[in-house]
Amino acid sequence: MTSHNDQPSPMTFTAAPALSGSVAVPGDKSISHRSLMLSALAVGESRVEGLLEGEDVLATAAAMRAMGADIQRDEDGVWHIHGVGVGGLLQPQEALDMGNSGTSTRLLMGLVASHAITATFVGDASLSKRPMARVTEPLSRVGASFTTSPGDRLPLTMTGACPAVPLDYTLPVASAQVKSAILLAGLNTPGITRVVEPIPTRDHSERMLKGFGADLDVEVQADGTRIITLKGEAELKPQNIVVPGDPSSAAFPMVAALLVPGSQVTIANVGLNATRAGLIDLLREMGGSIEIINARDVGGEPVGDLVVTASALNGVEPDPARAPSMIDEYPVAFVAAAFAHGRSIFRGLDELRVKESDRIATMATGLRAIGVTVEELEDGIIIEGSAGQPLPGGGPIATKLDHRIAMSFAVAGLVSRDGVTIDDMRPVATSFPTFTTLLQTLGAIA
Repeated sequence: MTSHNDQPSPMTFTAAPALSGSVAVPGDKSISHRSLMLSALAVGESRVEGLLEGEDVLATAAAMRAMGADIQRDEDGVWHIHGVGVGGLLQPQEALDMGNSGTSTRLLMGLVASHAITATFVGDASLSKRPMARVTEPLSRVGASFTTSPGDRLPLTMTGACPAVPLDYTLPVASAQVKSAILLAGLNTPGITRVVEPIPTRDHSERMLKGFGADLDVEVQADGTRIITLKGEAELKPQNIVVPGDPSSAAFPMVAALLVPGSQVTIANVGLNATRAGLIDLLREMGGSIEIINARDVGGEPVGDLVVTASALNGVEPDPARAPSMIDEYPVAFVAAAFAHGRSIFRGLDELRVKESDRIATMATGLRAIGVTVEELEDGIIIEGSAGQPLPGGGPIATKLDHRIAMSFAVAGLVSRDGVTIDDMRPVATSFPTFTTLLQTLGAIA
């Protein structure tokens, strides 16, 4: 995990020539986590190709092994998972180390909540600052009990309930992690678990639960509210899964190709799930040339190749309701806005305050440091664009151990006069271990 190597790894990213070539980004992080968890609950062998082998997902794999699943990776990079069956999770013998992964933590807490086991969750310095009450509160209602560190933070010990109580829950905030934790708890709970989602969030859990054979239904009401019902005590059947490229990782080469003059880049095999595609829509509205070719369906998920051509961008004021469809992409969207013609105003982003870092404050501070005029709002940010002119650059940028902050400012460095120095690139390994190699492939780093 990033916390185990104590020496920061600074790096400077400098002005790049036109980017060109075709690249693939690592497998989707959300789908990778869920494929390991659900495979571990199916009886028999599941195969997963294209798994993101970043530290966050490896933390999930280690946790599922600790609770009884047999998980192996072959020489071809295919993962083979022999599951224990729903209800079959075993008592872990030591604390589950989540590293930097909020997704692992919150979803695994959901799994444990309806099993008669006790588990302790620990994480790195960044994860240990993140509040867990949004998950512990609903999971307490199913019967799980928690002992948390002050502020409902990690380290945290929980004891599951078996039988658990089925929950009927309306999400108070738009959170795919909370939704997924409740649904995963519902797998081993007798009766019907029901989640009402007023604002849609990424739906990978629902798609994959159905794919594994769970009795799950989604009803969409006229106002867009989604009502998800899951019949408990499910029997999951093993699957062969091909994980598409992560749209949140594709965001970085996509914005780089739009900003570096003369660039044209193809990003292959990107997941295009509508609940995740908000950044593509936003960049197109700003004037970005992004063409989707070879659109196809892989394992119930829409996939395509993106052809991105350097474009003059215009300022934008996106609808706050779009936030859930691109919540992880806002940092690099802020970088795109910094080079646009005119002002961009982003609102409705309260959720960014409680990610790996306070992403509004961290981005505002870093953007100012490289020459951007920024006004920080309580729920967002106002950015004055440079009208396509290179920014001065500077640094070192304090990334606060946040992988997406580090990669966003690396992209900014490619269109700067003097380069942008990142204080620590180690956290990038949590989600995109091949990030700098990919930039080299495109010609950005000599």
